Amino acid sequence: MTTTAADSSPLSENGAAPAPEPTDENAWLEDIHGEEQLAWVREQNARTEELLEDADYAVLQSGILEVMDSTDRIAMVNKRGDFYYNFWKDKEHPKGLWRRTTWESYLSDEPEWDVLLDVDALASAEGVEWVFHGAGFLRPADGSQYRLAMVSLSPDGGDADRHREFDVESRTFVDPAAGGFDIPTAKGNVSWLDADTLLVSSTAEGLPATSSSYARTGVKLRRGQSLADAERLFEIPENHMLAMVAHDSTPGYERTFAVDHIDFYNRSTWLLRDDSWVPIDVPTDVNLSAHRDWLLFRPQGDWEVDGVVYPAGSLLAADFESYLAGSRALLVLFTPDAHTSLQSWSWTKDYLLLNLLRDVSSEIRVLDPSSVDSDGRWASTILDACPPLHDVNAYAVDDEDTSDSGAGNDFWLVATGFTTPTTLTRGTLGASPSAGDAGSVASEHAVVKRSPSFFNEADYEVQQHFATSLDGTKVPYFQVASKDLVLDGENPTQLSGYGGFEVSRTPAYSGTIGRAWLERRTTSDVGAAAHSRGGVYVVANIRGGGEYGPSWHRAALQENRHRAYEDFAAVAKDLISRGVTSRRRLGCVGGSNGGLLVGNMLTQYPELFGAVSCGVPLLDMRRYTKLSAGYSWIAEYGDPDVPEQWEFIRTFSPYHLLHDGIEYPETFIWTATSDDRVGPVQARKMAARMHAMGIPNVWFHEALEGGHAGASDNRQAAALQARSNHFLWLALAGSK
Repeated sequence: MTTTAADSSPLSENGAAPAPEPTDENAWLEDIHGEEQLAWVREQNARTEELLEDADYAVLQSGILEVMDSTDRIAMVNKRGDFYYNFWKDKEHPKGLWRRTTWESYLSDEPEWDVLLDVDALASAEGVEWVFHGAGFLRPADGSQYRLAMVSLSPDGGDADRHREFDVESRTFVDPAAGGFDIPTAKGNVSWLDADTLLVSSTAEGLPATSSSYARTGVKLRRGQSLADAERLFEIPENHMLAMVAHDSTPGYERTFAVDHIDFYNRSTWLLRDDSWVPIDVPTDVNLSAHRDWLLFRPQGDWEVDGVVYPAGSLLAADFESYLAGSRALLVLFTPDAHTSLQSWSWTKDYLLLNLLRDVSSEIRVLDPSSVDSDGRWASTILDACPPLHDVNAYAVDDEDTSDSGAGNDFWLVATGFTTPTTLTRGTLGASPSAGDAGSVASEHAVVKRSPSFFNEADYEVQQHFATSLDGTKVPYFQVASKDLVLDGENPTQLSGYGGFEVSRTPAYSGTIGRAWLERRTTSDVGAAAHSRGGVYVVANIRGGGEYGPSWHRAALQENRHRAYEDFAAVAKDLISRGVTSRRRLGCVGGSNGGLLVGNMLTQYPELFGAVSCGVPLLDMRRYTKLSAGYSWIAEYGDPDVPEQWEFIRTFSPYHLLHDGIEYPETFIWTATSDDRVGPVQARKMAARMHAMGIPNVWFHEALEGGHAGASDNRQAAALQARSNHFLWLALAGSK
């Protein structure tokens, strides 16, 4: 049985000739693993390391690594059956330990961990630099403990994983010769259908890939079969992004789904019924989520149903079976406003937790489906657990826990702030005991773990400000600085942003930022007097992100991309006008789409910045769809092969915006050879072009492993963070 999804992509071939590509003198650098190309990389690395890796860098890296390797960090856990599972990295185990413990042990100051898989030992034994990417358990059919899991391992930290069956009781991989599942390294995912069957989306063993480099098919793989012999269940057009098949094994609600991810924001979903795929009838920009009797909808754009318009970013619910039968009776669970957006949700046994942002500060609501008012709305209660200017997230511990303890309504609460180390709390939801509070939900919660302090947080304060963008939009940003900050324009300031893919930048504690920037002190030869103060750290919540929901994101899509850059520039100007910093003291940093952001600061707003740190970036927007997974981002940026779209894309393609005679900020471009998402090519070419143009103070570094994160263990991550922060400090804090 194979179903082919209809080609509903808005980006289908239109027969027009593609836009011509500008001359590219650095195209030779696109051979990622070529001998000549890697020789160029090593030469650039040596030059950069000679500049950056001085005595101050060594101290800085050591301090950052101490934070990352700290054994006092919270070991976050996931509950499966009676056990709590954790993945842990530290100095002794740089690649990490997959382990578990009991609740009673976890509550202690020194839990007794049962190590299931030592990734360092595995890498040593097999001669592969494995990076652990998670594990998915088979639900036991007889109510016994979880035993079998599919473990995902990347050989280099990239997105391509090898999926191997693991027995947590014997602490060994199940031998493929004995029927154990072992899916070769490729991009894709796996889902258990039953004890002897997997649903697999993969590009391994000759299975077709989309233009985005992801899986194009979904197959049913039985024990002992090869992928090539597996039954093909589902297939999508080549120009769609990826195919996925997955099984929901919730007892009593077992369902198999297939999803055609047309692009990042459009998808079609099918349900398998009587050996046929039944489409779930919603617009492609409506996100779906199934939970037991309920089907939830979050539209990315305004959605009209039977004459009622539900705004983008709403959360709606319908009875699952009734909706499939044709009913369009929808319950409104959340409606956004100008200040409030929905970020995520999580079901406990009897309640629904909504994680909201109100002007980028967290708010949590608890909904009770058993208590419905005359308008059909579920009773809503605010969870009193969110201090201002903090990020707090609530999610279920185990909604299927049926023990007498009532743990099925337990929830985790993870709270953090720029100057507040993370706390982990466990709570329980239940009906309010007060007769006067009908429909309200009571909660009891207590702190389970606290993260240690890594810098003197009491010396710093967090402020939120709003800058006015070019079109009049108010853009929020967070400022973290010493309480005795002097507004004289002389403070080294690091401005961070992202502005894409509906990703929200929220307050978060970082021992690395605290040590490497806020408390930064040095007596290096770039001017000790100028270093009498630490730095200022700023996070901008620009359009393109998700801080105010889908409308905030869509305001900066494709031809409107300039709005994200205007927002970021507005924040920079506001910092300067308020006296926090000045052009020579202001630097910006961003990675991936954030690398594209700061690449545009470099080329379009060079007069605002003294330094730019640009990581794993998109920069060549004419070629991005042909490099690594770039084709999958057409919905975000546009298609440069379409002449009309190239006309606006070229206006935010940093590689094509470099000009002679411009005073550019000092620039550090960093990437990773093994990054199979963005890839190292665009970073290489940008640095090479800037060097050829004679632009001074341009530095490049390429990690030879680590994937899109640029690091696969704490040592590499500390080096990456130390280089970026040290570069910015040298450029911004010295006497000029």
